Formats: sequence, structure tokens, C-alpha cells
Amino acid sequence: MKPVMNAARIIQNCYIVRDLEAACKRLNQMYGIGPFMGGGPGSLTEHTYRGRPEEPIGIRGVFVQSGDLNIELVELTSKTPSAFHDMFPNGQEGFHHVACFTDDYEKERDAFVAAGYPVASEFIAVGKKFCYIDARDPLGHMIELYPQHKTVRAMYQKTRDMAAQWDGKELIIPWDLTGYDVE
Repeated sequence: MKPVMNAARIIQNCYIVRDLEAACKRLNQMYGIGPFMGGGPGSLTEHTYRGRPEEPIGIRGVFVQSGDLNIELVELTSKTPSAFHDMFPNGQEGFHHVACFTDDYEKERDAFVAAGYPVASEFIAVGKKFCYIDARDPLGHMIELYPQHKTVRAMYQKTRDMAAQWDGKELIIPWDLTGYDVE
């Protein structure tokens, strides 16, 4: 069987949390990782849920580095139907998705759909279209597809850089990509 994606590299695991600050503290206390980058409010706009236009998805999120793996924590701030609510409809917490960059976003997204894995949510974030593929049946989670994007790559690099020099004092640090190549 030919793979749906061509040598996909999973670059991130994401967890849905009820309280972003408390979740950052828990992960730091459990694994000693930090700092957590971000934390401010965000909106995933031009949202399509299962083929229908929907309201934007309100979130607060952070990135943190654990070795080579990036971890994202997302707190939902809206009740908009979405891929997030498909998995956690009543405010539960847990593992939501893996993320992968793709060189051809539409081609890879359409290949998943043709293979029987529907797009649960598609939206605009940091100026580009992203989506969640519903892979719960075979894998138990969603798959987030990113197009190649300088700003998102810069966010990953900044998270790695900050983890390498972190002094343990400030647990959550707002995004500042000054000095990084962004779109």
C-alpha cells in the first residue's frame, strides 16, 4: 500500500487543555520542559467545518520543546463546532493531533480525502490555510497539515532556541519573532 503522504515527518504533538497556565505548570513539573511560547488569544478564521462555513475558532495556545519534539497546548475559548470539539465535546483534555508540514498542501489534503480521511476543519492561521484531517478511526487522533510557511517555521525555531537557553524563571513567554525570517 502506498502511503498517503510522501515520507511525512511528524513535528508536533498537540494536547487540548482546560486551563493553559495550569497545563504549562503540570508539564514543566512532570518533564522539566520550558519555556512555553505564546499564550495570547488567537482566532482560526475563514473556518470550514466538515464542508460548511462556521464561526472562527477561538483559542489560546503555546509551543514548548521536548528534545526534537515540539508540543502544543491549546485551550479552546469558543464553542464553535470544530475538529477540536469532535474529540473533546464537553471540555475534556487529551491528545488531539500530530502536525506535519507538506510541500503541496492541496495535493496532500486531497490525497487524505481520497483515501477516506475527511477534512474536519480547515481555516486560516498566520495568513495561510491549514487543516485537520480526521484520522481517529485508524489512529485515534487528528492530523494537522501545514503548508511550508516561514512564520510557522520561525515559531518552531524560536521555541527550540528559547528552550536551549531557558533559565527556568519565566514559564510562559509571549511570541516575539523579531530577528527571525517571517512572511
